[in-house]
Amino acid sequence: MATLTATPDFQTFLDDHLDRDLLRFTTAGSVDDGKSTLIGRLLHDTKSVYEDQLIAVQNSKVNRAGDNKAGGKRIDLSLLTDGLRAEREQGITIDVAYRYFATSKRKFIIADTPGHEQYTRNMATGASTADVAIVLIDGSKGLLPQSRRHTFIASLLAIPHVVAAVNKMDLVGYSEARFREIEADFLALTQKLGIKNVTMIPVSALEGDNVVNHLDNTPWYKGPTLLDYLETVPVHVEDNSLPLRFPVQLVQRPDRTFRGFSGTIASGTVHAGQHVVALPSGKRTTVKRIVTYDGDLRAAIAGQSVTLELADEIDLSRGEMLIAPDAQNFSIPHTGTRFSAKVVWMHERPLSPGQVYLVKHTTRTVRATASKIAFRVDVNTLEHSNAADISLNEIAEVEFTTTLPLFFDAYRTNRITGAFILIDPITNATVGAGMIDRALEENTEDTATTHLFAYLPGEPSLAFHVTHELANAGHNAILLDDAHITHLPSAIRAANLAGAIAVSSKALSAEDLASLRTWATIPTLDTAKSASHLAARLFEEEKA
Repeated sequence: MATLTATPDFQTFLDDHLDRDLLRFTTAGSVDDGKSTLIGRLLHDTKSVYEDQLIAVQNSKVNRAGDNKAGGKRIDLSLLTDGLRAEREQGITIDVAYRYFATSKRKFIIADTPGHEQYTRNMATGASTADVAIVLIDGSKGLLPQSRRHTFIASLLAIPHVVAAVNKMDLVGYSEARFREIEADFLALTQKLGIKNVTMIPVSALEGDNVVNHLDNTPWYKGPTLLDYLETVPVHVEDNSLPLRFPVQLVQRPDRTFRGFSGTIASGTVHAGQHVVALPSGKRTTVKRIVTYDGDLRAAIAGQSVTLELADEIDLSRGEMLIAPDAQNFSIPHTGTRFSAKVVWMHERPLSPGQVYLVKHTTRTVRATASKIAFRVDVNTLEHSNAADISLNEIAEVEFTTTLPLFFDAYRTNRITGAFILIDPITNATVGAGMIDRALEENTEDTATTHLFAYLPGEPSLAFHVTHELANAGHNAILLDDAHITHLPSAIRAANLAGAIAVSSKALSAEDLASLRTWATIPTLDTAKSASHLAARLFEEEKA
């Protein structure tokens, strides 16, 4: 059988393609700002659209582009990214659409995010890994509340570079005065939000002005086109200059002669012979080898996945971290169990103080209690207000207390070690995303956690309705009447550790009941009362 081998020219092409930088950028805009059309224009003018895709778009029943100057039918470029049927019918973006394209200078991944307030969680998800945020502003309407909201979210996610693409310049006659007016408003907003790297570009996605090519309609604009900017903006420079953060993901022990620690470098650089410190033990050692599938490296930078072999046998496991010792204060991450963070809530069930979640931070997963909601942020006005809970798509400052220490930095300093996700311990659903603002003073007092067990022997219907009443009132409750539960006391303890009120109608022995009373509060419940009355009785016990 003949073996296929790559020709030298093709191999050169592959090597060149793999060596190009990768830039991730996100787009956000209000309804009808032309966001999807702008991305379609980028793809079309860089010849990144297959011919059959263009034919499909041309033949689409939905076409909002109208006629071109020659009287022919335009291609509705927005349909290249609005992939869902609901999006095409409504002319809006609902979910995050990822698109890939490449030029001779760089590779790109676009996250086309929805602009509507009810899809804030989608935008936060799509923009979380972006290097550049493109905020679309309608030149005929100016800076709208939605534009301010998108810029605020970009600042919240600490996206390094923000571009304001002032679109639909064709509708305002390519007026320089109008562009300068919007520029002044936007720069004032970004200064207030603390965004440092800001660029303004006048474009017309419909006509193609300043997207990929310079046309003759804006002779007063001397800056780069949008594509020129994306091809030349610095990427990941700051990540390499930050202190070393190496969260351990896996301990490799293929045989007795090798013990390595695998993971992705979150920030900084590491090289063979470098002194490192293990957290939380504080043990010092030296990097003996940097091992990869393709062979050993002399040095590795942020974003690379490597295995580090250390000179000494030290106790280090998944979730712990290697850092570089340094005299500068910021080189050492915070180690603690209390912190305050901005949270984007992503679940229908609200977050409220006292609830317990799993916090997934770098490679460590721990239990955490939402101890306090400091304030809610109005994403349109940026005003702060008091809040008893956080609903879907809302953003708030929340204080957390974890069961085990985390090794973290402020999110604005380090986007990897300052970020985390919140997971419901019962359903395993991702319910929120957080960006750490600061460490809080550790609580030295031992605080007892109330474990509750609603014991309703022989009353399965009542137990079901009590669980339902608790859930409706916003409490985490779980019914433990499943026939597959072989050891009820263990299930009760597991539910309590997950922050839930355990409810069961299954009978327990006197011995098991006595043992459980040393663990949980088991209030006396009158089964003649209604489920709502019993739920209220449990509320009182929880407060007590």
